[in-house]
Amino acid sequence: MRRTRGAAAVLVGLSLAILPATGPAWAHNGKLKLEVAGDGATGITVQARHADGHRLDTLVRLVLTATAEGGRTVGPVRLDPAGEGQGFYTTGPILAPGSWRVTVRAPAPHTSKVTVEVRARTAQPPPAQVAPVAAAKRGGPAQDGPPWRWWPAGIGVLAVLAIVTTAMLTIRRRRESLR
Repeated sequence: MRRTRGAAAVLVGLSLAILPATGPAWAHNGKLKLEVAGDGATGITVQARHADGHRLDTLVRLVLTATAEGGRTVGPVRLDPAGEGQGFYTTGPILAPGSWRVTVRAPAPHTSKVTVEVRARTAQPPPAQVAPVAAAKRGGPAQDGPPWRWWPAGIGVLAVLAIVTTAMLTIRRRRESLR
């Protein structure tokens, strides 16, 4: 009986350790934190997060308007999420070179608005590609992503191993006690 309680306590402890790593499961309501910037050329990028800092996990259609010197305007332009990551939006080349006042709005229920000054520039040509041999000499191929991305899966594997080990030890001790 004591061993069963100990195994249950270990299981509960591991579950409580893993649950925060799986991400927030509750709904976020309220304003968004919008980080708006130029993309280095004539486009705009937007990073949207919940006000508490958590990633945006729902589809939000942002609206962008821009005004330049001399009364030139762009928009309203509806922004759809880009494939680069959660809550990341990009416009592509929509501005002419010059200074722009860019406003991005989020609709209800995430009513948010941010206005920034952006300097649009003519796009530069991309840098020359590095030969694969040169990359190998520098230390090998680039990694697929930051190593911290996989730690929740690693903790999950460790939890499963702990549970299986505890169960196997319990079964083995019961068999030995029956002999």
